[in-house]
Amino acid sequence: MSNLTTAISVQIDKKDKEQATKILEKLGVSMSGLINMTIKQLIMRESIPFDISIPNEEPDLYRYFTKSQLKRVAKELANMEKHPENYKSYNDVDELFKDLDRND
Repeated sequence: MSNLTTAISVQIDKKDKEQATKILEKLGVSMSGLINMTIKQLIMRESIPFDISIPNEEPDLYRYFTKSQLKRVAKELANMEKHPENYKSYNDVDELFKDLDRND
């Protein structure tokens, strides 16, 4: 028996389609190819093959820093933007590490 194909039609936001198409072109995948891969994965896994959830309202940074620490950092960054002349800058990471080594 030959493989029969069928067409589906999906309505999506025009901008979403344009963005998705650009990404898929970079990956060398067509929109049809993505949909076919997704459906094959759905069948193999018997579940949706990607996470569907409401994003955590708390940024991942809160796992590593307290809100108080992040507020202090944000305040310091704002001060750096206003007064960059008060802060040392580096041309690259190697220069930063050399300076850090000198200060040890």
